Amino acid sequence: MCKPYNKLQLRTNINNISGLQFFQILRFATLLLISIVFTKTSIGTEAIGNYEYFLFVAALACSFWINAIIQSFLPLFKNNNTFKNKDQKSAELFNVFALISLLSIGVIIVLTSFHFLYSSLPYFRLLLLYIFLSSPAFLLEYIYLLKNKAHRIIWYGLITFLVQFAFVAGPAFLGWDMKYSIVGLVLISAVRYGWLWVLLNKYARFLFSVDFLKEHISLAMPLVASSLLGASAQYIDGFLVLNKFDTSTFAIFRYGAKEFPLVVLMANAMNTALIPEFSSKEKVQESLKVLRAKSARLAHFLFPVSILFILISEWLYPIVFNADFVDSAAIFNIYLLLIISRLVFPHTLLIGLKKTKIVMYASMAELLLNIVLSVIFIEYWGIEGVAFATCIAYSVQKIIWVIYNKTVLNIAAREYIPIPIWAVYSLLTLLAFVLVYF
Repeated sequence: MCKPYNKLQLRTNINNISGLQFFQILRFATLLLISIVFTKTSIGTEAIGNYEYFLFVAALACSFWINAIIQSFLPLFKNNNTFKNKDQKSAELFNVFALISLLSIGVIIVLTSFHFLYSSLPYFRLLLLYIFLSSPAFLLEYIYLLKNKAHRIIWYGLITFLVQFAFVAGPAFLGWDMKYSIVGLVLISAVRYGWLWVLLNKYARFLFSVDFLKEHISLAMPLVASSLLGASAQYIDGFLVLNKFDTSTFAIFRYGAKEFPLVVLMANAMNTALIPEFSSKEKVQESLKVLRAKSARLAHFLFPVSILFILISEWLYPIVFNADFVDSAAIFNIYLLLIISRLVFPHTLLIGLKKTKIVMYASMAELLLNIVLSVIFIEYWGIEGVAFATCIAYSVQKIIWVIYNKTVLNIAAREYIPIPIWAVYSLLTLLAFVLVYF
């Protein structure tokens, strides 16, 4: 009698949000463990650099538009102007797969045309194959999400990332050439791609629609632009630091200029999981309550952890890296302050309600403000000034979205933000920062 009960309890406690959060943390942990294994084997730093270069080019070419395409698809899954009659199988799923596949082929053509820019990159053909296979496979966890099969997100993550670790870290552990690890990465992408076809055959109706693609692209383009703007801010910050200081100072900045991964992963996963809940206008009020409750729960966990890291980072950095990077802890602490705005989710309902243009406009404002403040602050506070500028600009972006929700959508901040809880934790975080900083 105990086993069925425990299984029922497990499934009851797992929802789309926790399932996707677990999946994202598992993905990050797998990549981190692979990197650690590489450093513990006989593989040299040059080979590890080639692996990181491989992933960097793939991410640079694809990550910004894949995330935008998927996020804009979530509210369209059950609410679009093209497919009015909802069948057991979804034509929307096939069309988003087709769109990602076409864009992947476009990226491959562009990279092939400008191959001379990546002439130093080994395994170029494997990179093209990896992009073709891995880009559509990002849909897998979101198919389970849209079908409310949260427990399958977890099982899929456990199995696929365990295999990825074996395929990629295994060859390095055995002392083989890095090429075999890259081949392993392509092979696990092929496995995921094959499983995607299994799910498409089960859940998708193979009906191509130009009208739906137009609707989807129209909704996605502002998010693509927003992702590009957000990514470019990091490069601009780095350029300003390099222009003002030497490479050793740049290294200190780069090692500190990182958000706490747990905050980013869990916040982004919750945001993505709740976007489909706002696709139905009849459920908006109910979804706002869910968003507020889930935000409070996330705050109770992530704020204390961030405060702890603020207090111990100066002690931790020399241990994790070395004594040369102790100054990076101050930059890291400033970036930890981003949790204050990170755990506010006005954009969740904006994307869910298909108001993506304001997402883009606010990202433009964030980038411009970040540049202006960075140029000013770097003269007074050095590299710490650049970090402070990032925090302020990101907060202003969220403020713009909150104001838009109130003035245009008539949705007050208190309806989706647990203001008392958020305010207390934000104050405690700032107090911890001030205590350490001064």
